Parts: sequence; C-alpha cells; structure tokens
Amino acid sequence: MNSQEPAARKVIPIVPQEADEAMISLYAAHEKIYPRSVSGFFSNWRWGMVFLTQLVFYGLPWLEWGQRQAVLFDLGARRFYIFGLVLYPQDFIYLTGLLVISALSLFLFTAVAGRLWCGYACPQTVYTEIFLWIEKKVEGDRSARMRRDAQPWSLEKAMRKAGKHFFWLALALWTGFTFVGYFTPIKELGIEFLQLSMSSWEVFWTFFYGFATYGNAGFMREQVCKHMCPYARFQSAMFDKDTLIVTYDAERGEPRGARSRKADTAALNLGACVDCTLCVQVCPTGIDIRKGLQYECIGCGACADVCDTVMDKMGYPRGLVKYTTENAMNQHWTSAQTWRHVFRPRILIYTSILAVIVVAMLVSLSLRTPFKVDVVRDRGVMARVVSGGKIENVYRLQVMNATEVTQRYQITVTGLPGLMVSSENVVTVDSTQSRWVAVRVQAPFDTATPGSHPIQFEIASLDSPGSLSEKSAFLVPR
Repeated sequence: MNSQEPAARKVIPIVPQEADEAMISLYAAHEKIYPRSVSGFFSNWRWGMVFLTQLVFYGLPWLEWGQRQAVLFDLGARRFYIFGLVLYPQDFIYLTGLLVISALSLFLFTAVAGRLWCGYACPQTVYTEIFLWIEKKVEGDRSARMRRDAQPWSLEKAMRKAGKHFFWLALALWTGFTFVGYFTPIKELGIEFLQLSMSSWEVFWTFFYGFATYGNAGFMREQVCKHMCPYARFQSAMFDKDTLIVTYDAERGEPRGARSRKADTAALNLGACVDCTLCVQVCPTGIDIRKGLQYECIGCGACADVCDTVMDKMGYPRGLVKYTTENAMNQHWTSAQTWRHVFRPRILIYTSILAVIVVAMLVSLSLRTPFKVDVVRDRGVMARVVSGGKIENVYRLQVMNATEVTQRYQITVTGLPGLMVSSENVVTVDSTQSRWVAVRVQAPFDTATPGSHPIQFEIASLDSPGSLSEKSAFLVPR
C-alpha cells in the first residue's frame, strides 16, 4: 500500500432508538358545559339579584328628574346628573371615593363569605343566568340540549338554534342600547335609532357592548370566570380559615356510593353521598365540589341547593354541601359558634373603615357648595396703570352653576389695601351651565411695592347659601 494514500474512514451507522418516554400533550379541548336547572334557597337569592340588578340597569335611564333624565353622564357638556346632584369634572374626588368603597366592599364580602359578588351580582353571572334561561325555554332542559347537540343537523335543530340566537342578540343589543342611554338621553337615542340617525360613536358602543354581552354570556360563560377574571386568581389572598365557603362534608359523605332509599348505610359502609353527580351537573363552571375548594368555584351555592334536594328525597339531614368555614368543619362548631368566628377583628376593621368612608362621602356631598369657580389671569392683558392713577389687573373667572335654577353670584376681592372690582361684580349663570367672565381689579398706585402679591377672590351666591374663596396674584409693575 502506498504510504501517501489516505486511510479509509470507518463509518459507524446511527440507529434511531425508541424514546424512553412518550410525548404527552397538556392541551385539552374545551368541553361545553350544560348546567342543569336547580331551585332552592341560594337559587332564589341568585334570581332575586338578577331581577334587582336588571331592574336598576334597564330602568334607571327611563326615570325622569324634573325636566331631565334622572341619571345621565353628559360627556360632551362635561356634566354628570345623578338625581338631584349635578357633578363636574372637578368633582372627580367623588369617583375616587366610590372606587375605594367598591374595593373595600369587595374585600369585606370576600373575607366574610368568599365570592359573593361572583355568585350573585357579577354581570357575567347575571347575564349567563338570563341566557341559560332563554336557552332552556327554546331548546329544552339539559338532557334535551345534550341530545340535540349530539344529533346531526335537521330543520328542527336549525330552527331552535336560530330562535335562541335571535333572542340572545335582541337582549344583547337592548343591553348595549341601554348602556349608551346613560350617556345620551335615552328617549332622544330611541328617536335617533328609529330615524337611523345615531352618531357613529353611539352605533359603535351599542354594538360593541351588545356583542360583548352576546359573546361572554352566550359562548364564553365559565371561561370568563376561570381564565379571564383576575378575581379568581387573587381571591385566596383574602380567604382565611373563618371565611364562609361552599364546602362538602367529606367526613359525613364518604365513602360515597349508590344505594336504595331504604338501604342501611351502616351495613353497606357508605356515607351520605349517593354519588348522583348532580352537584357537578348544576355547577356553572363544571367543577366537582367534593374535591374541595377550587379557584373556579364562584360560590353560587347551586350544588348546595341540589344536594339538599337529594338529601330530602333520601330522608337524610341537609347540609352535606353547605356554606361553612374550614375551622367550623374541622372543629364541628354549631351555627352560632361559626357566626361568632365569622365576625372576627378583620371583618370589624373592614366594616369600620368602609362605614367611615361612606359617611364622609355623604357628609361631603351634603355640605358641597353648589357651584365651582376657576380663576385665571388674563395673559393677553398686562398689569397697567389706568386713569385715576390706579393699577389694574384683568382676570378670567369660570363660574359653574351646579344647581338646576338660574343663580346670581357676587364677586369681591381682598388682599391689598384699597383693592376693588372695577367691572361688573354680579354674574348671572343659567342652570347647570358655566360662564367665563372678565373681571378687572384695581388698586391705588402706591398700595404695594412692585412685584407679585397674593389676593383672594370671594364669590358668594345671592340666591342660595354658599360661598367660595379662590387664590390668585396681583402684579404691580415697576
């Protein structure tokens, strides 16, 4: 062999080996939930809240207060009417107070009894209940809907589906129309709708809010509560062992199993749970409460209602699924003992703070001066010396009348010797209107040294009690 020739390469074949572990997909397709209808104590409360919240939402825009809509947020005019109150953007502090009250109320209710807001008053829960009621009336009960969805398309199935979506869309668009009616007088909005003359923004918000209602309550339902709502994620931070939650009594219910009504549970070594799965079928989020508290639980109590119905039929005591606390369950407290621990220091602190803020807001609203004034120096006119040897500054005052009657306001000024208003000092402002007025203020030439001097405008209503004081500056030229 020639020593200059390269040596032959040794090829090692690569043989693919079988994977030691199988690939597991963590994705699970969404399965539609068909909640079963239920009646009982908690269901009655839930429907009561549905009627109350929708009576307020749909009814308020149609109430009149004098010659106007009782509740109207007029963004164009920057005025907000709430029954007898007329608020301006300067009253933003009250919105802040309202948000603080809402947050503290949520903390309080959650600390007392978990997700009360979610289970009884949340718009997602309320409209899902209404849409489910429409679905039941059009397509039938749970078993009929499941059976129909599993069947191939037919004329009857298409007609029922179309009818359901028609009623859903009608309710959703009426909801969007009502929402816009809080910002545009709803009677005028109705006339514009009939004349097809609604503005582009009114059309946009009517359809946006309507289709949001249609999509959330008709299709997404429990997915909003489980995946989109942040409250489900941080609610555990507000729970403790004395918070009332929907709980399954595993000590009494296990081991579960089917049996006849006359069967001896002791002989069969069975607990009170008959494993009927009705608690799962009525749950709007599709969870099994027997597996313990889960973040998907909205605390509606539907499982407690249906379980009590089963216990009644079996002749067992109620309360296998009920509202109770972890401590009460573990220590077998009576109802009286449970409630004594529910109203613990944390709850009393929340309640006290909430009560103080509510009272403070009510007192502030009752003592609120029914007009607003803004003072701005007229930058187009410099401080000057006028006839009579006086120094004159010109100001622009915006006077906002927050009452619903025409008011007269008197303007005076203090802060320097001899300071006076040389222009008309009485301003008339129509009801719920604002007016800019030019005010000339004069002072003797030798009243102060050159420079800026603080002064105060005093504005007093001549037709109703109330006065305001606004600070400004008077310039003396060199």
